[in-house]
Amino acid sequence: MNYAATLAVLVVLAFCFPLTVRLGAGLGVSETISFSVLGALSIFALATYLVRWQVGRHRVDLSRLEAARAQILADPENPRSYFVRGEHLGALLLRLDRRREASEVIDRYARLGGARESEIVALREALSRAQRRQRRAQGGEV
Repeated sequence: MNYAATLAVLVVLAFCFPLTVRLGAGLGVSETISFSVLGALSIFALATYLVRWQVGRHRVDLSRLEAARAQILADPENPRSYFVRGEHLGALLLRLDRRREASEVIDRYARLGGARESEIVALREALSRAQRRQRRAQGGEV
């Protein structure tokens, strides 16, 4: 189902909610059951929307990742190759929870001649924050 169809279903459900409750009351179905069923359908619709949104966002991130990798393969000595739409490949990898790859990319970027020191420091700080979060999460699970 595409986004327009999902939105259409949500609009129809929102419009039909009071009508369905009234019809159910006329047929002898209690309002509590009507509200419960319609609430469950609404939660299902919201969950579907959120999952589709997350998947779409993840696809965009993966396409940016591939674009950045292609740029780096094309010109590995250019520090600007490590950026896609203003975002550094290392930051993108951290957002995708790929800390080891991000660490390698940040180290390669730091060795380049034209890399800015402020960008390198910011990327290393983001990497260390991600590693601390991981250690805290692992410590909390034990």
